[in-house]
Amino acid sequence: MTTRLALWRELFTAQPRILLENRDFTVSAFRYPGGIEALKMENARGHLLVLPWLGQMIWDAYFDDRSLTMRNMFSQPKPAQQIVETYGCFAFHSGLLANGCPSPEDTHALHGEMACASMDEAWLELEGDTLRLSGRYEYVMGFGNHYLAQPSVVLRSNSALFAIEMAVTNLASAPMPLQYMCHMNYAYVPQATFSQNLPEDALTLRESVPAHVKPTEQWLAFNRRLQQGEATLTALTQPAFYDPEIVFFADKLNRYTDVPTFRMHGPDGVTYLTRFSSREFNYATRWILYNGDQQVAAFALPATCRPEGFLAAQRNGSLLTLAPGETRQFHVTTGIE
Repeated sequence: MTTRLALWRELFTAQPRILLENRDFTVSAFRYPGGIEALKMENARGHLLVLPWLGQMIWDAYFDDRSLTMRNMFSQPKPAQQIVETYGCFAFHSGLLANGCPSPEDTHALHGEMACASMDEAWLELEGDTLRLSGRYEYVMGFGNHYLAQPSVVLRSNSALFAIEMAVTNLASAPMPLQYMCHMNYAYVPQATFSQNLPEDALTLRESVPAHVKPTEQWLAFNRRLQQGEATLTALTQPAFYDPEIVFFADKLNRYTDVPTFRMHGPDGVTYLTRFSSREFNYATRWILYNGDQQVAAFALPATCRPEGFLAAQRNGSLLTLAPGETRQFHVTTGIE
C-alpha cells in the first residue's frame, strides 16, 4: 500500500516542520532565509536535502557522518534562472532540450532549462521501506517544444544508497530533441582512487577548451602529460594540477557493459558508487576541480551525450529525439556502497 502526501509551498516556513515520521524515515520541510523551499529526507544512515520546487535538485547528501557534496561558495540555495547562479548542490537535472557547456554558436544556457525549473507539483510517496519524492514540470513554449518532466528521488530505510530518476514525455505534435545528464557533484576526497567496469582506455581526456575554462601554463603542461601517457588521474593526489577543471569522457558505453558501474574509493575505506543502465545513459563524464572556492570529484556523470552543447551533439549523432507522445525514463543509483 502506497501513502501519498501532496506538498504545497505554504508548508515550507522558516521553522522546520515535520511532515512524516515513522521508524524508518523522518521528513521535514523548511524555507531557507533566501526564500528557497527545502525538504529533509532522513533515514538511519543520513539524509538528503532536496529542493522540491527548484528543479528538484538535491542540495546536499549526507550519510555516515559525511557530506557527499562538493565544496562550493554558496551557504544556501539562491533563486536562480541558471545553475551557475546557485552552484552549490549535490545533484541537478541537466537538460532537457539542450545541456552541457554551450559553444559560441549555441543559444542555450549552461546545462539547459531544467536545472532551475520552477516545478508545478511535488509530492511524497511512502511504500514499505521506500520513500519517494516526485514532481512534475510542464515546459511549454508557443510555436516551440512542449514536454512533461517527472523527476524523483528515492531513499530506502537504513541505506546510504539512493536513486535519482527522470521521466520525460514529449507532449507536442512534433518530435523534440533530448539531451540529459544526471549531474552529481561529489565531494573531493584527497587520496581517493577510481575504478569502473570499463577498459582502461574507455575514458579519454577532453581536448576542447570551453569558454569558462581559462588555461594556465601549468594546466596545459599537465594536460599534455596526460595525453602522452606520462601522467594519470586515477587517484586524487595532485590537486595543484586540477585548476582549471580536468574532464574525461567515456562514450558509447554499451560497447562494454549493460550496467556501467563507477566507484570512488576513499582512503578511509568508504566507497562511493554510481551505477546506471547504458541503454538509458550511453555516455559518462568525469569532472575534477580543485581550487580555493570549489572542490569537486564528479567521478561519473551519466548522460545521453557528451556535455559539449546542443550543436556538438547534433553534429556527432548523439542527440536523441522523442516522437510525439513518447516517454523516456532514466534511473541512477548512487551514494555510499
